[in-house]
Amino acid sequence: MSKDDPNDKSTRDTHYANLRRAVRDGKRERGEIPTPPQQKRRNKGADDWKPPQLGADQVYLYGLHTVRAALANKERQIIKLSVTQNAFARLEIGEAAAQPFPVEMVAPQDIDKVLGPDAIHQGVMLETRPLPVRKLSALKDSPLILVLDQVTDPHNVGAIMRSAVAFNAGALITTMRHSPTESGVLAKSASGALEMIPYIQITNLADALGELHKLGFTSIGLDSEGPAPIEQAFSGDKIALVLGAEGKGLRQKTRETVTHLARLDMPGEIKSLNVSNAAAIALYATRQFLAKA
Repeated sequence: MSKDDPNDKSTRDTHYANLRRAVRDGKRERGEIPTPPQQKRRNKGADDWKPPQLGADQVYLYGLHTVRAALANKERQIIKLSVTQNAFARLEIGEAAAQPFPVEMVAPQDIDKVLGPDAIHQGVMLETRPLPVRKLSALKDSPLILVLDQVTDPHNVGAIMRSAVAFNAGALITTMRHSPTESGVLAKSASGALEMIPYIQITNLADALGELHKLGFTSIGLDSEGPAPIEQAFSGDKIALVLGAEGKGLRQKTRETVTHLARLDMPGEIKSLNVSNAAAIALYATRQFLAKA
């Protein structure tokens, strides 16, 4: 029997495996399912790899969905796109020569040398300038914002950013210290959301909360032992949700500065959640309140 015979079981299995893989890859690009932990592929010289020294005005983004979103963002200042032939076709942005920025065709190993052996770059890397800095005063018309008190893991912050965009929050605010900067890891975890919401890093969180209060926001700090469920803490028509790092939670100064401390009521034996899960639930509850306000 010919190997191309559609009745050949091995041919059918290969065909359906390729279809399943294509669907799965598409979902991962869109952030609908998580990317699995990277297999420890050790390229020659990988043990000697060191991250490049980036300038303050230099960011590397990678991954098909992340780069597509960045290219579609008019506020992005692109320096150069490095991409494999296959990945360029999957980006679907037209001819390389027609792009308003340099496009360099490379091998996957060339990108590995810059990003390291563990980056799941899918054959595409974008060198850009950081996004423009935003001021808190620009948020006066946003009814919902999210504030993070020293949440350090870029994967968590990226997941929170996706939820913030999904619930149409006006901004994600973090501290400059003990928070991830704009980076490829953050952008990949956010799966395009970094381009869709202001990511504002401030120097002093207590001062920033004070400024938000002057702009009319009620700030609600989430604490597993908060005195009341979050539903009882809602008031006004503008809400700033404040979440702390896992384990440490909100810092004492933050607890003293927010308008209310509140908890997510959970009837089960576990009373605390991963910060990204807690953020998603709190955003949903806040949207429900604002829709009725």
